[in-house]
Amino acid sequence: MLGEMLKKSLPDSLIVLGGPEVSYNPKEVLEEYSWCDYLISGEGEYPFALLCDLLNSETSFPVPGLCYRNGKEIVINEPFIAEGEPPSPYCEEYFEALKGRIAYLETSRGCPYSCAFCLSGRCGGVRFFDIERAKKEMLLLAKSGTQTVKLVDRTFNANRARAKELWKFVINEHGKGIPENVCFHFEIAGDILDEESIEILNSAPKGSIQLEIGMQSFNEKTLAYINRKTNTEKLIENIKKLLIPGNLHIHIDLIAGLPFEDLESFEHSFDIGYNLHSNMLQLGFLKLLHGAQMRENAEKYPCEFSKEPPYEVISTQWTSEKDLSLLHKVEDALERLCNSGRFIGTVEYILEKTGLSPFEFFKKFGIYASEHSKPLVSLDDYTEMAFEYLSKLDGIDASVLKDKMICDRLCSNSSGKLPEVLKVKNPEIKKIRLAIESEEENRRKPGIKRGFSLLESEKAAVFADYENKDPVTGKFVLKKVYY
Repeated sequence: MLGEMLKKSLPDSLIVLGGPEVSYNPKEVLEEYSWCDYLISGEGEYPFALLCDLLNSETSFPVPGLCYRNGKEIVINEPFIAEGEPPSPYCEEYFEALKGRIAYLETSRGCPYSCAFCLSGRCGGVRFFDIERAKKEMLLLAKSGTQTVKLVDRTFNANRARAKELWKFVINEHGKGIPENVCFHFEIAGDILDEESIEILNSAPKGSIQLEIGMQSFNEKTLAYINRKTNTEKLIENIKKLLIPGNLHIHIDLIAGLPFEDLESFEHSFDIGYNLHSNMLQLGFLKLLHGAQMRENAEKYPCEFSKEPPYEVISTQWTSEKDLSLLHKVEDALERLCNSGRFIGTVEYILEKTGLSPFEFFKKFGIYASEHSKPLVSLDDYTEMAFEYLSKLDGIDASVLKDKMICDRLCSNSSGKLPEVLKVKNPEIKKIRLAIESEEENRRKPGIKRGFSLLESEKAAVFADYENKDPVTGKFVLKKVYY
């Protein structure tokens, strides 16, 4: 462990731990890790500053949230929750260190919900920081060189009026104070959006806003048992409305391993989520963090979970270890085929022609892939393995499948190169390409790389020029020309 290594190398140093990993089990941490000198439970900005003052002072004064050893006694204080807003962490040194990476911004703290698997609701309700401060810091981060500003507010639209004002601010400043290539990411509760909020979001410039919408499950009994208040019908309706204009990147997620969610129930939730056709469907796995109700109340929420971080659930009375292992295979297939953006058209074709449900397809393919590929398999080898499997499914035309995979590859991979399995063997390809590119509307711009291929199931060619990637889908424009 890093802390132990530091203490051995620098024995006179003082090591202070903090954050959600240690805030709700301080006695256990101090008993187990002798190299830890102090632990701050709860919010750390104010207590850590006080601790620094205390260590450099000749007098003694209390530090809220501070846990430590006093001889053989371990002194524990309740997690600290500040009354006001924390100081801004942004300074010149921060922006210099950022170097274009994802920037994180907090404009509120806490959550109005009390989900049994989450810690965010333990922060004493929601505290909203000054809205003018939020706007100022949005502009600062937008101009820092980053392309994504991710707001870590747990439910950004808990205060509808405030959310609307900040969304309007992002929209109005787009291309002005906010560079056109910068996107703001918000985590929201989709079912509490009103019509005005949806109208505002639908008016946003393409790619300027991303939304992450936590669904967790569509099992009403599950949601009630984990204190997750969700109007699932309204949630589905609102997600569909948000997706219509195609201007927003919509990320939705499900959690496997929740109470009353067996494999059949999860399959139902998965199919509903997938059929919404969001830009990303994330399949996550329940993790029982210290301080979460589901960890502290084992009688109400019986399950087996790993004792090592991230404390992922291994089995429950509804979902066996074997079931969760299967869902990991489903997740792997979903990530590689769809969330990567590399095989989306291919999967659509497979589902249409085979009649398989989304879950059934990803289950079958996930099992096959786990047996026929390695975790670190190359994209070309994975493509070859996928073609080998998919071409043998009932109702699939191998030539059409190949064309779908060619189109997916060219519009999602800027190398412009196709693996051997997708190359169309036609001795006239150079002649055909020359004829197509001689036409004014098909000429390649100087300095712009192009991916080009003939199709196998029809007399047509497809090509993509690798510029101006779609800010929502991440795809390049693919053009089809018949010859």
